[in-house]
Amino acid sequence: MDNSRTKPDLIPETSVPEERDEERNWRSVVIMGLERKIDLKVIEPYKKVLSHGGYQGNDCQTAVIVFSACFLPDRSRVDYDYVMEHLFLYVLTTLDQLVAEDYVLIYFHGATPKTCIPRFSWVKNCYQMIDRRLRKNLKRLYLVHPTLWLKAAVLMCRPFISTKFSRKIVYIPNLPSLSAELPMDHVCIPDRVKQLEFSLMIQDIKRRKGLR
Repeated sequence: MDNSRTKPDLIPETSVPEERDEERNWRSVVIMGLERKIDLKVIEPYKKVLSHGGYQGNDCQTAVIVFSACFLPDRSRVDYDYVMEHLFLYVLTTLDQLVAEDYVLIYFHGATPKTCIPRFSWVKNCYQMIDRRLRKNLKRLYLVHPTLWLKAAVLMCRPFISTKFSRKIVYIPNLPSLSAELPMDHVCIPDRVKQLEFSLMIQDIKRRKGLR
């Protein structure tokens, strides 16, 4: 027997701790009756898109949920579709866990690079996969620092969203206007959004001085 032949590389054995780490990188969830697995490792840098902003209302039972678009992945990623698919599953299941009853959703659109704004098809898919309970319990959807693109996207959504849901959408031009709508004590505002707000304030001051 010729022992001089090169032996094939053996698959390295995985230690027990490594196997446990691998298991922790995946989360099994059930969505629309189907079992899905979320790749937690690939979405780790983007989990900040969703956060809890406390509660509002006289009974303090209405949850405030914050979605910060500036933390979304860049579309230049080779695996962008894969990341967005798993990020959506994470957002959907996390939202279901955070919301027990009524809630309002703050969507920080401003300060989001154009290359990070999700495709319209992704937005449509998100709406269609949100279960009836989450749609019904949503009391307000605040779109902060809306751009022409965002307003156009909302118009494009009209054919497949209900009139009742459309009435829940509120455009918010700036942070002071948002503060007038709900308590902001526990709302985490991204630094990029704060910087945008400051820039808009300076522009507004210059514009007013120019009119005088």
